Amino acid sequence: MTQLGTKANPETDHIKVGGKLINPKIAKRENVYILLNKPKGYLSSAADPEGRNLVTDLVSPKFGKLHPVGRLDYNTEGLIILTNDGNFTNLVASSKKVPKVYEVKVKGLPNANAINKLRRGVTLDDGFKTAPAEIKELKHTENNGWYEVTLTEGHNQQIRKMFDSVGHSVVKLRRISIGHIKDDRIPVGAFRELDAEEVGKFRKVRNER
Repeated sequence: MTQLGTKANPETDHIKVGGKLINPKIAKRENVYILLNKPKGYLSSAADPEGRNLVTDLVSPKFGKLHPVGRLDYNTEGLIILTNDGNFTNLVASSKKVPKVYEVKVKGLPNANAINKLRRGVTLDDGFKTAPAEIKELKHTENNGWYEVTLTEGHNQQIRKMFDSVGHSVVKLRRISIGHIKDDRIPVGAFRELDAEEVGKFRKVRNER
């Protein structure tokens, strides 16, 4: 705990007194891996001083204290993993070998030059230079375009800022896959546990060249 008055749960939090865990069972707790279909209006965090809805609120407390692997913006929906395994979090969130795929609806119809610019990489308003991205057009109407965007990095609000840079704001954004994980059967706001094989495939990525 870092602030006076911070609340802790001795059943789920790692609390030490004199160097010893108050609840030794936590040290032996098995790792948990949850795949959640995040709704809009939830923060990808385990805590928020403003009291906003958290992705961890959507998961049963029986799993103990979890944290999100990477993040989805407050108004972005789709797949996100929650876990208590810090090593797994670092592997999946930071690895360029674990691409994340998104469905994007934008205002207006970007022309071919704009899309190709995004594919090659652009410099955002905050100075970040994006890596090349895979972008496929899914469909379009008179007023909107839909795209599938694959990223191998996770800069803050990256897709929104990318399309802003070519003059087309994002209307809707949804993550549809994380690496090999793609599950369109999970209702918005619901979750399931990842099985051992699914988790193992992420670990194999670390050893691939």
